[in-house]
Amino acid sequence: MKYDFTTIMDRVGKDAVAVDTIPYQDIQIKEGFSKIPMWVADMNFQTVPTVPDAITERVRHAAYGYFSPREEYYDSIIQWQETRHGVRGLTKECIGYENGVLGGVLSALNVFCSRGDKVLLHSPTYIGFTSGIENAGYHIVHSPLKRDAKGIWRMDFEDMEKKLEEEHIHAAVFCSPHNPCGRVWERGELEQAMEIFKKHDVMVVADEIWSDIILEGHKHIPTQMVSQDAKMRTVALYAPSKTFNLAGLIGSYHIIYNPHIRDRVRKESSLSHYNSMNVLSMYALIGAYKPEGYEWVDELCQVLTENVDYAYRYIQEHFQGVSVARPEGTYMLFLDCEEWCRMHGKTIDELQRAGVEVGVIWQDGRQFHGEYGIRLNLALPKTLVEEAMRRLTEYVF
Repeated sequence: MKYDFTTIMDRVGKDAVAVDTIPYQDIQIKEGFSKIPMWVADMNFQTVPTVPDAITERVRHAAYGYFSPREEYYDSIIQWQETRHGVRGLTKECIGYENGVLGGVLSALNVFCSRGDKVLLHSPTYIGFTSGIENAGYHIVHSPLKRDAKGIWRMDFEDMEKKLEEEHIHAAVFCSPHNPCGRVWERGELEQAMEIFKKHDVMVVADEIWSDIILEGHKHIPTQMVSQDAKMRTVALYAPSKTFNLAGLIGSYHIIYNPHIRDRVRKESSLSHYNSMNVLSMYALIGAYKPEGYEWVDELCQVLTENVDYAYRYIQEHFQGVSVARPEGTYMLFLDCEEWCRMHGKTIDELQRAGVEVGVIWQDGRQFHGEYGIRLNLALPKTLVEEAMRRLTEYVF
């Protein structure tokens, strides 16, 4: 490969939550075990070199005053969306800045809803949605995803429609690809979901931050592309942060085709007076969306596909009682450990503790509405994935 996805970076003391923090306050790693960060959704890979190159070049010009986004910023997004996702007709006017995708979600909901309204989400549910939406004064109604005979997570369209009708819901947050389940929705699924939303006059906020991290054999289809109506009722949110490991730099963007919604969301996002672009995050996006970035993401997806295939097979063959669906996108596995816990008379807390004590820092899946769930991050060199599986085999499962 042209780019390095094998070096184990030493991130200790470099401001990385993933390695400097353990998300379990009362658990300590036993002596002799190194820390393998497999929880928060960032990557243990160095980003594409054109990102630090672009930032460094701008930093050398030692004036960092007020600025306006460059045309190159918008052109980079338009070209990226067209090349990676087949988007046609995107213009600068449809693109708006957001400090973060979750902030953009809340700005859109503030436009679509009144405080106290109910919002439809699929479960398992990303923890950021749960905390952000509820803190903003809205009530989440979950429509559980169901696994089919092949173990693939599917939307329950009957349940979605029933809850929209009974709960009088007119806004939905739609995660595509889905976090934490890793589904990359097929066109037919998207079309059916959007038809239901159209029928019940439901406005849609599509979180598509994972849209670039698609495993081999699958393709992301932007929600707004499935119909003209979908384009007019959807606020879509993107960021280079998940794709290129830039979350610490802050910076996301929305795509809104409907001019009425666009004006209202921009107004809502501006009310804090702090939703504004950082000059260096602008250059980070420009650097990421250069030709080298396209190559880098292609290689990244190959590496992640190998990691996912390895971990998925390993868990199926070695961890009896642990159920997992193979993700189609993202780099997260969502384990269901209910059967294993019952077979061994263990609680999910005891299981999670056992993993953390031997340095496998995984994430409590109950925060994602998985009663016996564990979320596992595979965006790290394969040697660390293999070591994590070895420890889980020897000391945990």
